[in-house]
Amino acid sequence: MPTAATVERSSLLHRAFSIMRFLATKGSRGGALTEIARHVELPHPTTHRLLHQLIDEGMVTQLDNERRYALGSLAFELGLSAAQQFDIRGLCRPILQRLAVDAGDTAYLVLRSANEAVCVDLQEGPSPIRVITLQVGSRRPLGVGAGGMALLAALPELERECVLDSIHAQLDSDWGMSRDFLTSSIKETHRKGYTLIRNRVNAGVSAMGRHFTDATGRPIASLSVAATNERMTPARIKTVAMLLTRSTQEIALALRSSNGRWTGFN
Repeated sequence: MPTAATVERSSLLHRAFSIMRFLATKGSRGGALTEIARHVELPHPTTHRLLHQLIDEGMVTQLDNERRYALGSLAFELGLSAAQQFDIRGLCRPILQRLAVDAGDTAYLVLRSANEAVCVDLQEGPSPIRVITLQVGSRRPLGVGAGGMALLAALPELERECVLDSIHAQLDSDWGMSRDFLTSSIKETHRKGYTLIRNRVNAGVSAMGRHFTDATGRPIASLSVAATNERMTPARIKTVAMLLTRSTQEIALALRSSNGRWTGFN
């Protein structure tokens, strides 16, 4: 039977990983102690101690002249090593590049990671008006962007409800998306076969997304295209929907042909 000390260490390890996942959403700007402590639901002194333990290991760094923290160099190095096993960008990139060219706008590859959507690749299209709503490595809760909403809607109903139970409060407080709004968006995605959002993450920007499945049939990632509202006319929506369908089907077929090497990482 686990001792109290073992349980406490396990809990702190869980919180440490929670800190790193949170910092991954903050990018190069990092996060302040107060918001990190609030996210992991720990007192400031405990959070501060965990942060400095992570700094000692190279997983977190304290930004110069600021009381903010960001992911450290070891997190990057470990990511490079893990990419040898888990990175599907090589398989998806030719299809993503063609999608960006044919759609004319920026195309994204978004991977599911538990209750979050992670941008793992992007390709810019030939449009002179560039819309970059995500950077590689950016993380958001499922349901926020077009790719994340496409993934959330594709989950089996029971799993989707469990995810919503976990994230709906954050989506409501941080993004202004109520549970009813999310449910309505999911139904709309099911009806259309793709996600279409306007001004949800960035003012003046529209985005469309569609999920694809791994060799076992699980929804693991999505493709999305973002453009200005003016460019996303009804005719272009129809065209981009067709391109997303073609591209995701090609990736799903390639994954099934890989003898199960690529499977979900969530």
